Amino acid sequence: MSTERITRRQFLKTAALTTLATTSTGLAGLIYGYKIEPEQIQIEHLTLKLPRLDRAFDGYKLVQISDLHVDHTWMSEERLLDCVRLVNQQKPDAVAITGDFVSIEAEPFEATLIKGLQALTPQDNTVAVLGNHDHWADAVVVRRAIRQSGIADVNNSFYTIQRADAKLHFCGVDDIMENKQRLDLVLDTLPTEGVAILLAHEPDYADVSSQTGRFDLQLSGHSHGGQVRLPLIGPIGQAELAQHYPAGLYEVNGMYQYTNRGLGMVTPQIRFYCPPEITVFTLRSGNV
Repeated sequence: MSTERITRRQFLKTAALTTLATTSTGLAGLIYGYKIEPEQIQIEHLTLKLPRLDRAFDGYKLVQISDLHVDHTWMSEERLLDCVRLVNQQKPDAVAITGDFVSIEAEPFEATLIKGLQALTPQDNTVAVLGNHDHWADAVVVRRAIRQSGIADVNNSFYTIQRADAKLHFCGVDDIMENKQRLDLVLDTLPTEGVAILLAHEPDYADVSSQTGRFDLQLSGHSHGGQVRLPLIGPIGQAELAQHYPAGLYEVNGMYQYTNRGLGMVTPQIRFYCPPEITVFTLRSGNV
C-alpha cells in the first residue's frame, strides 16, 4: 500500500474525530456518526428527462448503488443482503453498480459478494464497473464475482437493452484513478442511435465524457459524499477526482452527472450529515 493512500486515510480519520469531538454534541456526535447515521439509508428519487430516450423506455426505473466496501467490520453479508432487499423493493428495470465492491481485501469476500449480487432482481439486468479499491484489493477476484453473479461487466464496454427497435445502452469505463479507463474502446463500437448512460467510478471524469456529446447521463460514486460533512461548511475532505462533483446531480456540458454517496465506508467508518444512499432514477423520454 502506498504512502499516499495511508496518508489520506489518516487525514480523514484525524479530521473526522477532531471535528466531531469538538462540536457541541461532543461524544453524542461521535456515537451518532459511528452507530446511527450509517444505518439510515436514504432512498433518493429523481426523474430525468433524456431527449434521446425512446418512448419505449419512457418511465424506465434505474436504481444505482455504489461503494459497497464489503469488509470484516461494517458491510457484512447480512448488511449487504439488507441493502439488496431495499434495492429490490424499488422494483427496478435495471441496477447500476459504480465500483468499490470491496475495501482492502477481495478474496475473503468473494462468496459474500456473489450471494449478495445474485439476490438482485431487476427486470432486465444489473451492470457494473470497478473502482479504485477493487484494483487495490484484487480486480481479478472482483470481476470474477461479478461474472459469477450474472451481472453485466461493462468495464470499457457496454451492454444494450432493446425493446422493439429502441435501444438503451449502459456503458462503462474501468477505474480512472488507476488509469484503466478506455473510453475510446467504448466509442469505437457503441452504436450512434439510442440513449447512452455511462458508469464511471470517479465523478470528475464527467469533464472528459461530456465532451464526447454521446452520453446523456454519467453515474459515479467514489466520494461517499465526503462521508463527514459539517452544516454550512460541507465535506471536511474530498477524494481525488471527486472535487468538482462530490454529491448529487449536476449538468456538465449538456450531460447529466450524478454522484451517489455510497452504501459502505472507508476508515474511519463514520458518517455525519452524509447518510448512505440508494438512488432511484425514473427516466422520461424527451418525446413525451
